[in-house]
Amino acid sequence: MNEPRLYRYDTHVHTSEGSKCAMTSGRQTAEAYHAHGYDGIIITDHFFNGNSTVPRDLPWRERVELFTAGYRAAKEYGDRVGMQVFFAWEDSSEGNDFLTYGLDENWLADHPFIDRLPLVDYLKYIRAEGGTVVHAHPFRQARYIPMIRLLPDLVDAVEIMNAQRTDEENRRAKWYADSYGLPWTAGSDNHDVVNGFKDAGVLVEERLVDTVHYARLVRERKIRECFPHLDGCC
Repeated sequence: MNEPRLYRYDTHVHTSEGSKCAMTSGRQTAEAYHAHGYDGIIITDHFFNGNSTVPRDLPWRERVELFTAGYRAAKEYGDRVGMQVFFAWEDSSEGNDFLTYGLDENWLADHPFIDRLPLVDYLKYIRAEGGTVVHAHPFRQARYIPMIRLLPDLVDAVEIMNAQRTDEENRRAKWYADSYGLPWTAGSDNHDVVNGFKDAGVLVEERLVDTVHYARLVRERKIRECFPHLDGCC
């Protein structure tokens, strides 16, 4: 019996249009992933409360338009070559980051100032609206991160493989997910695909329709594999 076709997606990707710390544009990013044989990517630029390029004194819809520029550029290229490009974002609170899937750019435009919600209120609201929250690199440490915070009752899954983090940090993330029975996911967290492409993400048996579909596969634990492999993972 033949093995099922597996689809390759990176679920955590940044562009220079939306993320101040990213070095490559949406188009460059899409070109690189297409060259590496990916079926699709999810653009997750840093939201307004994180390391965003978007000025905070603009009208909300103008901010959203600027914020989604990298995604739109990547999608335009992806549509031409047959590679899927989806929209999500990475919300931040004191250096703790949460990938938000299942809500599109139109929803974001219609919900001004959600970046001002306290973290717990934000997580509750996103999930009440039908979104899915993945705790990204939960054990990352840096001088600007005052504390590690784990919120197992307020997230839907944990990113246990982040290609920018150490093996030990990823092992701790897997311990966190397993300790609370939370599903796993993985992503590269790429910021510069020209000079430092990291090959990481998930393999699934279904071609994704949108990030709602992806979120359902995560919750139903239908991620076939995370890559690169972590001992005991996937």
